[in-house]
Amino acid sequence: MDRIRLRGGHALSGEIVISGAKNAALPLMTAGMLTDERLVLSRVPLLADTETMGQLLAQHGVAVERSANDPRTLSIGGAITNTEAPYDIVRKMRASVLVLGPLLARVREARVSLPGGCAIGTRPVDLHLKGLEQMGAVITLDGGYIDAKAPHGLKGATIVFPMPSVGATENLLMAASLADGRTLLANAAREPEITDLCDCLVAMGAKISGIGTDKLTIDGVASLHGAHHEVIPDRIETGTYACAAAITGGSLHLVGGRLDHLGAVVRTLAEAGVEITPTETGLMVKRLNGLHGVDAITEPYPGFPTDMQAQYMVLMSVAEGASLVTETIFENRFMHVPELNRMGARINVHGKSAIVRGVASLSGAPVMATDLRASVSLVLAGLAAKGETIVNRVYHLDRGFETVETKLAACGADIERIAG
Repeated sequence: MDRIRLRGGHALSGEIVISGAKNAALPLMTAGMLTDERLVLSRVPLLADTETMGQLLAQHGVAVERSANDPRTLSIGGAITNTEAPYDIVRKMRASVLVLGPLLARVREARVSLPGGCAIGTRPVDLHLKGLEQMGAVITLDGGYIDAKAPHGLKGATIVFPMPSVGATENLLMAASLADGRTLLANAAREPEITDLCDCLVAMGAKISGIGTDKLTIDGVASLHGAHHEVIPDRIETGTYACAAAITGGSLHLVGGRLDHLGAVVRTLAEAGVEITPTETGLMVKRLNGLHGVDAITEPYPGFPTDMQAQYMVLMSVAEGASLVTETIFENRFMHVPELNRMGARINVHGKSAIVRGVASLSGAPVMATDLRASVSLVLAGLAAKGETIVNRVYHLDRGFETVETKLAACGADIERIAG
């Protein structure tokens, strides 16, 4: 099993090109199931998760072809020949449940394994299922599978989410695009990845209004057609490398990074002493005089993202003073804390909050990645630590960060992948 070795203490300097967003690419790939024509997606990141999604679509009969000229360009389309999403594939990645809406919309039935993914807490799909039931689907749970049928097709409905859900919003958006009548999604998630999916669906012929707000209105159409769409840059990768620049006292130009996608991350980092300046092609990030402890609470977009919590906690671990990091989205997302404490951090968890007391420096140590975002937080800690850090179980990292060791090494990090 691969590991990553780092020797910290090097200020990063240079340019990092931000990859396409994993959390946008995955639903966009499933949108290719909504038409027999070809959906061409560019800037699809080369990740384990996008590879898994390609395998899932292929076993449904949908062709997924990679451009010979650009491996990050995918052509997706074709008739659906199989309506079952098996456990062996779905267990690898929670986003696999996003085939449910397109399958019901196109062929009126689906059998989808209950999803897996990172072990960061229970993430039920009840909002997906309740919404589809409101649109006329008949759903039963049987042997770990979701059995869904809509023999008369899906019908438009008014669906009010009790809380914003990115996955449920995406699934119901795609289902509603081919439903009969008008669907209103109220209290919908507003993440940039939702807007990206809406823009792609509109390019395919969907009728959606309210894009970018928490009230989305979808007037179903009889069919969708092919389109070309470019995946937005990854805002979590942008925020992660911003933390890398700050934690090493360096300066990075993040090519493709978008300030308007970062939400509360910009304000929080600015208060902590990190300057983020827009350029013609991206964002320039550097630390000012020093890092200061600043509280953060994870919330739906545009609040502070849960996917940045672990990275921000590393930054706070070497900041002056104390900070309180509160996790409100997932109940088991502090598994990186014991590993950071092994490196000399002073972090105490109390329920949903972690008190972080900054230390002068971290110390290199062997550590174990437990989930996707935790794994990159340990890489950040290794960049700042004195001595050598070995990050084990980096297959988590490969699910969501494209060639992280190559990008960091090009900016002066002492980092390498050790094949296991």
